[in-house]
Amino acid sequence: MNNLPLRDRKIDLFFAVVFLTFAVTSGIADAVPTLGIEMAPDSPNFLARANYWYAVDADPLFMHPPVWMRIVTGLSTFVYGPFYLLLAWALIKGRNWIQLPAVIYATMISTITGIIVFGVEFFGEPALRTQNPLKFLAFNTPYVVLPLLLLARMRKPEPFTRSF
Repeated sequence: MNNLPLRDRKIDLFFAVVFLTFAVTSGIADAVPTLGIEMAPDSPNFLARANYWYAVDADPLFMHPPVWMRIVTGLSTFVYGPFYLLLAWALIKGRNWIQLPAVIYATMISTITGIIVFGVEFFGEPALRTQNPLKFLAFNTPYVVLPLLLLARMRKPEPFTRSF
């Protein structure tokens, strides 16, 4: 079967834009806790100040990450970030070999973020629970929902031979 041209696969263009955005946020936001940069309102580092604004009331787990959370943010920075670039390129070009890596990625991030991180933020130790659930959800829900939509997109062999 022949792949449809990108103009007939608008969902793939949408996903490419989303995952390119995710690549930027992986490098900007998740690098800060991964590298142990202190988030503070008066930090000379703009990224540390921006992350502080987000995390101070919405994400105490991100603000004061235990080792396991630094591993999660490290995965985002050094594994997911580069993968997002590859994924966006493969979506635009219609490369069917991306299907299995996309399924593995979507399953991993949905499990880690959607179950573990959300679980700690809403049901974990009181010190690690979000005090601003709407802000937390606004910033983090796309990282669960969009990979699940990608999973649905990749559900059948040769995904680029159909529009969805």
